Amino acid sequence: MARRTIGIVLNGVTGRMGYRQHLVRSLLALREQGGLPLANGDRLYPELVLVGRNEAKLREIAERHGLTDWTTDLATALARPEVEIYFDAQVTAQREKALRLAIEAGKHIYTEKPTAEDLAGAVDLARLADAAGIKHGVVQDKLFLPGLLKLKRLVDGGFFGRILSIRGEFGYWVFEGDWQAAQRPSWNYRSQDGGGIVVDMFPHWHYVLEQIFGPVKTVTAHVSTHVPTRWDESGAAYDATADDAAYGIFELEGGVIAQINSSWAVRVHRDELVEFQVDGTEGSAVAGLRNCRIQHRASTPKPVWNPDLPATEDFRAQWQTVPDNDEFDNGFKAQWELFLRYVAEDAPYTWDLWAGARGVQLAELGLQSAREGRRVEITELS
Repeated sequence: MARRTIGIVLNGVTGRMGYRQHLVRSLLALREQGGLPLANGDRLYPELVLVGRNEAKLREIAERHGLTDWTTDLATALARPEVEIYFDAQVTAQREKALRLAIEAGKHIYTEKPTAEDLAGAVDLARLADAAGIKHGVVQDKLFLPGLLKLKRLVDGGFFGRILSIRGEFGYWVFEGDWQAAQRPSWNYRSQDGGGIVVDMFPHWHYVLEQIFGPVKTVTAHVSTHVPTRWDESGAAYDATADDAAYGIFELEGGVIAQINSSWAVRVHRDELVEFQVDGTEGSAVAGLRNCRIQHRASTPKPVWNPDLPATEDFRAQWQTVPDNDEFDNGFKAQWELFLRYVAEDAPYTWDLWAGARGVQLAELGLQSAREGRRVEITELS
């Protein structure tokens, strides 16, 4: 058994997602376990180059984790021959330019989404990557959540019969930033900086719907900015110009209807921050981040509507919990492992820049639907 190293440039590790999920819980975790086991018995060990715009933050993160390789010069990092992969977790407005540089440098691409600020940019990136002959992938982390893995297991096993509808609820109250600090960065609420819940969450809903249930054919959306004034990291008030809530209806191939509400201005009255209820002719399920509950046709109760009497049934108790039947690793780490195997040994991989472009397309058409007040059909990308 030999140890093989692979150089990875990580851009955007000073941000919440880039640091916590991709650096600490994925790549550093892989290093701590001695690397990624490959099919031939070797172990693939990530050698990391941290990149960002804030020198002080980069130095502090590197020192905290015993890393020595960091720079604020992306071009110099990409010029290094031992670097094989470029990863991007920057703010959306900075991503496309950096990805283009990495493609020109011949590096394999793995990136957060959305991959670009508009569909034209996202499609162009996918075409450039294909033409360069590099391997490319887009983070689609929610597919690797335990709750959604269980849901996919139910779909693949035919549990639902004919699927009729999907209802999703996502969101939580993000504090305005005046009397309590906001849980999200202020740029999320400025459209001029690439913010907005549609561009953030519709790419997620696209791959969840596409990968678990089927292609999305149409979108109808309404968006709102429920909280018009917020306070930034320095305590200064600013106008929230981006949407903080979106209410979408998606028609899937085969006539399945999905309704998904996304909001940063809602208080949680659910078991988890995101939940999907799937109803079919043979059974239903409610899946969240970790848990999944089911109710089969044979055990479905027969409620009777009578508003004159108090409800006596415990409806939640009538559902059965789906067992884990497996050990679930961090979802970001699980997809990193798949992408690294794709690069190192050409293992199968699905979630490429074209998948990322389809997510950007859904967000763009969702905003178009909201502006024009109509249902918009989704054409196939080529």
